[in-house]
Amino acid sequence: MNDAIVVINAGSSSLKFSLYSVINQQLQREAHGQIEGLGKAARFKAQKRESGVSAERTFEKSVGGFGYHEGFSYLADWIRDHFHDALSLLAVGHRVVHGGADFGEPTLIDAAVVEKLEALIPLAPLHQPHNLEAIKGAAKLRADIPQVACFDTAFHRGRESVTERFGLPDELFLAGLRRWGFHGLSYESIASQFRQIAPGLASGRVIVAHLGNGASLCAMKNGRSVDTTMGFSVLDGLPMGTRCGAIDPGVILFLLTSMTPKQVETMLYTKSGLLGISGVSNDVRELLASKEPLAAEAIDYFAYRIIREIGSLTATLGGLDALIFTAGIGENSCIIREKVCRGLSWLGIEISAEANNTGKRCVTREGATPSVWVIPTDEEGVIAAQTLKVVSHRGH
Repeated sequence: MNDAIVVINAGSSSLKFSLYSVINQQLQREAHGQIEGLGKAARFKAQKRESGVSAERTFEKSVGGFGYHEGFSYLADWIRDHFHDALSLLAVGHRVVHGGADFGEPTLIDAAVVEKLEALIPLAPLHQPHNLEAIKGAAKLRADIPQVACFDTAFHRGRESVTERFGLPDELFLAGLRRWGFHGLSYESIASQFRQIAPGLASGRVIVAHLGNGASLCAMKNGRSVDTTMGFSVLDGLPMGTRCGAIDPGVILFLLTSMTPKQVETMLYTKSGLLGISGVSNDVRELLASKEPLAAEAIDYFAYRIIREIGSLTATLGGLDALIFTAGIGENSCIIREKVCRGLSWLGIEISAEANNTGKRCVTREGATPSVWVIPTDEEGVIAAQTLKVVSHRGH
C-alpha cells in the first residue's frame, strides 16, 4: 500500500481536489474532481486516472446545508471506497490565498497557525474564510492526519521593498498595507516547468500571464518574482471576470458618498471587470461570440490592459526574453493571445498563426526573441509537492 496526499482548493461554494499517490517520493495524480454548490444542493464529480471512469452524485439541500465538513467527509469516503486497497492517506495540502508576513513557506497547520491565518481574513475576505473552513472541516473529520498550508503570496516574498510599497506612510506599510501579490502557486508551477522546457530562457527575463476569471502578470528573473500586477488584494492589476482591476482610489472615495462600504466591495469584486463593462458575461468565450458592442469593448479593454502591464513589467526587467500564457483563458483562447501579441509587436514579438491556433507549446518560430509559450499551470501539483516536502521533513 502506498501513501497518498489529498490536495484541497476551497472556494466560496466549491471544493476542488486532487489525489496523489506517493511512490519512492514521487507523486502521481490518481484522481481529481470537485464538489460544487456547497451550502446548497451540492454536486460531486470525480475522475480516476487509471480507468478514466467518472463519478457523479447530487445531494439534496438539507437542514444546515451541505458544507465543507460534509464535503470532505464524503470525499474521504469516496477515496476509501475506491482506493482502500492501494492508498493510505499521508497528509492533506491546502491552497491558502494569504500568508501575510509570517508565512513565506508551506507550513504544517496547528491551532496557532489557524489563529494567525484567521487574523489575515480582512486582507482576503472573499477567499481566506473558505480556505480555513476546508482546513477545519478536514481536522474535524481526521484530526490525526497532518495538514499543510501552501500560500499564494509566498512566491512573491523577497522582492525589493520598492515593488511592495504604496505611497502611504511607512507605519501603514509595516502594518501590512503593501503589494503582496497572488497566484503564486501557479507562477511557481510555470517557473518549475519552464526550467525543464527551456532552461536557458528560464534563467532570463520572463513574464507569465496568468489569465483566467482571476488574472495577473508576474515578471521573473531566474525563476523568481521581481514584480507582479496584483497588489494588496486580488482586485488590483488587470481587469478580470468580475473584478475591476487597478482603479483610481478617488473613485472609491466618490462611490462611498452614495454607497455603503459593503455595496462598494460587492460591486468591485462581483459586478465589475468583463461582466461590468459588457453587461453580458464574465466568460471570455461568451463575449467573443456575442454581437453586443460592449462585449467587444470588454475584450478590447482586457487585451489593452494586459499589453500595457506587460510593457510596464518589461521596463522593470530591463527587457524580455520570453512571454508565457497560462490558466483558463491564457491556455485556451488563441484570439486573446493573438490580440495581446499583436499589441506587443514593438517588442519584436511575432507569433505563428498556425502554432497559436493549433495549440503548440511554443507559438513563435524557433530562435525568435522574445519567444512566446503556452504552458498549462498545475497548482495542485505544486501543493502536493510542497505538502510532501513538509511531512517528509516532519517525519525525519
